[in-house]
Amino acid sequence: MDINDLQRENIKNLKPYSTARHEFKGEATLFLDANENSFGSPLPANYNRYPDPLQLDLKDAISKIKGVPIENTFLGNGSDEAIDLLIRAFCNPGIDNVIILPPTYGMYEVSANINDVEIRKVNLLANFQLDLEKIAETIDKNTKLIFICSPNNPTGNSIDRSDIETILTNFKGIVVVDEAYINYSRQRSFIQELTEYGNLVVLQTFSKAWGLAALRLGMAFASMKIIDILNKIKPPYNINQATQDLAFEALKNITQVNQWTKETVLERDKLSLELSKLPTSIKVYPSDANFILFEIQNAEQVYEQLTQKGIVVRDRSKVTLCDNCLRITVGTKQENEFLIQALQSI
Repeated sequence: MDINDLQRENIKNLKPYSTARHEFKGEATLFLDANENSFGSPLPANYNRYPDPLQLDLKDAISKIKGVPIENTFLGNGSDEAIDLLIRAFCNPGIDNVIILPPTYGMYEVSANINDVEIRKVNLLANFQLDLEKIAETIDKNTKLIFICSPNNPTGNSIDRSDIETILTNFKGIVVVDEAYINYSRQRSFIQELTEYGNLVVLQTFSKAWGLAALRLGMAFASMKIIDILNKIKPPYNINQATQDLAFEALKNITQVNQWTKETVLERDKLSLELSKLPTSIKVYPSDANFILFEIQNAEQVYEQLTQKGIVVRDRSKVTLCDNCLRITVGTKQENEFLIQALQSI
């Protein structure tokens, strides 16, 4: 399989936008090439200058933590940008299709709809694992992408690794493994498999364990061929300088992030136990993420009553396979105790 053959023909022939910073190589003392405000910025940093379009310094810092070379790394305005670009790069509107596996993250379907790309849904099995037989039946010559969220949102479970490997081995398209919650998981990341599978894209994010949701910074790891295509079609300066600077500083605090992750996992286990003790509890699903899927009697009513107490959770009761389920983010010890007290009073 040649990744280049999967590209849309117009993307293959596209001449990308060339920024002033792309065209210049070397050292300079005077920049008069990009029509910036030469007098400076009202902010203390040099924000009057356009940022590095390829974010090389930030990617280098990420590489030291993830063990993935810079040339195999793409940074997006959230993982949502990478999802959108993958669909735009490889799916011809009105012709090609993508496969999603409900219940799952909603942006795969939204992005495909925006790009006028057919969505084929193969529901997870009752245990929230892949229906490999049905997936195989659903794939045709125009299937370009399969999105697998693991740990999955909203179910919280990790997808069986051997099942993902089966798809990677047999599918002649691109497999996107979304690992937004991988820091909380017992499973190891698929970024270790990038050299083995040329059709693998792994998505990760700074929004969850790193606590940088407001920055909107996502990561995609893949073969150089796929990364080159994403860089070719992305907006020229898709990651602003402030985000690059703040993320660079955050990467120096990995010890703190790891500690928060451990505390979250401990609180997740405690919260799961307390939820299971509620008299209206039906089922607490095991989680590899920083949230819990919780089946309870009269979920919609409970959701409304919680909002009246100033507590917002996510009502997933109308989602495929999630009847009467609430999705609850693991909070701090005090927040979790407040939540349980509120549920006990309902």
